[in-house]
Amino acid sequence: MLPELKEKEARERIAKKIAADLEDGALVNLGIGIPQLIPNFMPEGVNIYLQTENGTIFAGPAVDPNDLRVIDAGGAPISVLPGGAFVSSDVSFGILRGGHIDVTVLGALQVDAEGCLANWTIPNVRTPGMGGAMDIVAGAKKVYIATRHFEKNGGSKLLEKCTLPLTGCGVVDVIVTEYCLIRNINGKMVLEEIVDGVDLLELQSKTEMQMEISPNLKIMKC
Repeated sequence: MLPELKEKEARERIAKKIAADLEDGALVNLGIGIPQLIPNFMPEGVNIYLQTENGTIFAGPAVDPNDLRVIDAGGAPISVLPGGAFVSSDVSFGILRGGHIDVTVLGALQVDAEGCLANWTIPNVRTPGMGGAMDIVAGAKKVYIATRHFEKNGGSKLLEKCTLPLTGCGVVDVIVTEYCLIRNINGKMVLEEIVDGVDLLELQSKTEMQMEISPNLKIMKC
């Protein structure tokens, strides 16, 4: 059996891994959900300029979890690091749509072997709208997906083909779950890192997405 993790532990593992994988100096947009945890796990000595859709640049972890004067796009408290700034919504979306974001980190309902992402709606479930997700995946140079590997019913969230309405087609570059890290290399999803203690054959059998196994498969540090 794959090791079961509590929700908090799984989410923090994913956020911590992505924080460690980001390149120094990158301008990074954070979506809602697991990505909101990333400011809490930024490595020391690395400058990642975190941008939130609602207009904060160079965001950091919350100093006071009850102080809601400065919040991210999901309404969670954050801080603004020295040198950071607030910008208006039109400037924020100009940054997103203009191709100025190096990386965006988003959650997922589904992601598939072609790098397609579905993360904004489920049919017959009322949602307020897609928000900025479509703009973000179209404008970012690289798209990271931070997601639990399985749905609550045990079904794989990593599919051969998404069945839900798409946010973007062929946009996903990196997928990080609580069990592994997968990179889109020349249009193929390659399993590059796996958590120590996770059985590779079992993970493959329970993951609908067909993954190639890197010849240099590593243990995922998390």
